[in-house]
Amino acid sequence: MPSKSSFVIGLVIPMVMIDLLFPMIDKVRIEVAGLPFFMVWIFAWFLLTSGCLGLCWVMFDRRHYPE
Repeated sequence: MPSKSSFVIGLVIPMVMIDLLFPMIDKVRIEVAGLPFFMVWIFAWFLLTSGCLGLCWVMFDRRHYPE
């Protein structure tokens, strides 16, 4: 059974940052390198979600896999 911390880091943080904050981010009219900010936000969270999942594995599941 995954721990509560693992659940929060791996699922809740990315979900909040992508799904719940997207309507607010969509209203920002800034361009970064010629791209609308919401596209940069989504792409950044694509990478950061992978980082969150990797962090979950290192912090909580790594001990279950011998080297």
